[in-house]
Amino acid sequence: MTPGFEAADFIAGFIAEAEEHLTAANANLLAVEAAAAKGQATPRPVRELFRSLHTLKGLAAMVGVDPIVEVAHAMETVLRDADRAAGTLPAGSVELLLKGVRAIERGVRALAGKRPVPGASPALISALGDLRQIAGERAGTTAGTSLPPELAAKLSAAERQQLVQGLESGRLAWRILFLPTPERAAAGVNITTVRERVSALAEIVKVVPQSVAVSERAPGGLAFELLVLAAGPKEALAEAASAPPEDFSPVVLEASVARAGAVIPDDDLTEDQLGRSGFVRVEIKRLDDALDKLSALVVTQFRLGRAVSSLRQAGADVRELGQVVSENGRQLRDLRAAIMRARMVSVAELLERVPLIVRGLSRATAKPARVEISTGHAELDKAVAERIFPAIVHLVRNAVDHGLEAPEGRRAAGKPEVGLVSVACHERSDNQLELTVSDDGRGIDAEAVARRAGAALPATPEGLLELLARPGLSTRAEVTETSGRGVGMDVVKRIAVDELRGELSMVTASGQGTSFRLRIPLSITIIEAFSFVCGGETFVVPVSTVEEIRELDLGKVVRGPDRRKRPRGQPDRRRAQRAADMIGRRGQAVPVLQLEDLLGLPAATAAVRKAIVVRRGGEPFAFAVDRMLGQQEIVVRPLEDALVKVTGVAGTTDLGDGRPTLVLDLAALGDALFAAEGGPSS
Repeated sequence: MTPGFEAADFIAGFIAEAEEHLTAANANLLAVEAAAAKGQATPRPVRELFRSLHTLKGLAAMVGVDPIVEVAHAMETVLRDADRAAGTLPAGSVELLLKGVRAIERGVRALAGKRPVPGASPALISALGDLRQIAGERAGTTAGTSLPPELAAKLSAAERQQLVQGLESGRLAWRILFLPTPERAAAGVNITTVRERVSALAEIVKVVPQSVAVSERAPGGLAFELLVLAAGPKEALAEAASAPPEDFSPVVLEASVARAGAVIPDDDLTEDQLGRSGFVRVEIKRLDDALDKLSALVVTQFRLGRAVSSLRQAGADVRELGQVVSENGRQLRDLRAAIMRARMVSVAELLERVPLIVRGLSRATAKPARVEISTGHAELDKAVAERIFPAIVHLVRNAVDHGLEAPEGRRAAGKPEVGLVSVACHERSDNQLELTVSDDGRGIDAEAVARRAGAALPATPEGLLELLARPGLSTRAEVTETSGRGVGMDVVKRIAVDELRGELSMVTASGQGTSFRLRIPLSITIIEAFSFVCGGETFVVPVSTVEEIRELDLGKVVRGPDRRKRPRGQPDRRRAQRAADMIGRRGQAVPVLQLEDLLGLPAATAAVRKAIVVRRGGEPFAFAVDRMLGQQEIVVRPLEDALVKVTGVAGTTDLGDGRPTLVLDLAALGDALFAAEGGPSS
């Protein structure tokens, strides 16, 4: 061992990289299972799975975690045999390999929690050994290709199968010659950048380094041949590979050739195959610290802007200083965007485990199900991603366990036996993410939900959703392995609406299925907000929660009656008890709440005020305030202490005057008021 080497110094890095490889392993195992159901070999997923386990074993050995090494080695041996058999795994092997992955996951979690890593299960190791004997080498006959013999000899059976399957599916195969030169290197074009650009357009089967005669085109005597499968035009590939058309050679299918006894290299995980990721792993605490420093700069910018404004009002010439402040503000916004990009994670990455969850639920409930995920290039802040994932898991669990019918029920309804769960999302223009979880099941029986809740039959989807989100409510009469404990939609609502200040809505149709839609902010730390004055105090509200700001002529407001009579001997609270006033908005009556009444502030005297329109359960309502101050970026400081948490207050901020300013959640404030006083309901 190297002098001074301490395995503990590498534990954090090992855990981060192990989690990535385990995520990839689960995804590849599900791909293998899906292809096996169609009778297809899976050379590429098997090979990628093999590489993940091979790397995991090496990393675990480096930090001295022997149980993980033992399991990974047993799995790697099975996968090597499968790779040699062109990606064919024995029947039933996916379940056993998933158990192996879960065993490694338990070891990694124990390591992360600073607990002893459990030893490898002898039964699991023995079963994997038996699986290897079943796997072995599989000889057969497959179609040949026009590859030159010297290049074909460098392909493994799995890679040859991958190439043949691609050609048989109608894709084009190309051999692309890349010649490194000093000019290309100076321009940042090398085999690594070419691999990255080409892989975005085509599937790379193999990259083979070659020695060539020194010439003007190949001054270093080195070349790389990329074997790719593509569906797009050759011109786009040529640009990505920085290769002229004459350096492209097509590969086509030829007559069948025997591949029995093919020689497979013992380990061909060459450097060009593994490539370089171009990523630096950063602990999230460091990004949080950078964001805290940025928050202080944002507040300083506010104060600087106020100081310049005061100088201007005093008659000072601040034109040059104003330009500096403006430029500093722009640079601060650029810095904020850069830090936020570093904190963003791909939604596709967030949802990588969903197929595995659906698979487990499908087996536990005996309801065959498949999942479709559509995320595009959507991203969201790491902090938001960590909070929203449990809500997504609850929605997916409900879709399979409650939404989908049993196979016999689906057959009777004329549906495919395999149910469908869809998860889709896209970024909205108001810095929000819209995420939808749908199923093609039976729909929600509103009457049954009302009976279980002991409530009246809801007349709207919003009312039904409110019943479903009641804490402790379950539509199951008995507790099962996957449901019946009364924990589900209330968790979803708490996370999406209360914690993230987002929206939750639902659409359901009998016999057709149910769809839940979440709208959540991409970030909850630095946001765009409106500032306003009410009752002599300044408040802010997130822009994303505001539907409209409009003039409010008090002379056109329809006054509501008092909601309750004041009991004798009690103080007069009629302002807080009066039913919401109403205004007309696009032909619709909208309740208007006097914000100063709710907050116990002095009553307004102006004849014309502003109305901030928000939505509750899909229905609009408004808050009357004195005047608007403007729109700006703010840094939200959440109220973590349970003793100071108040419904309708999302946190505090500093607008540059050194005083804390409350960040209001108007939708939650109205929700609480209506619920407490029996006001307008959705």
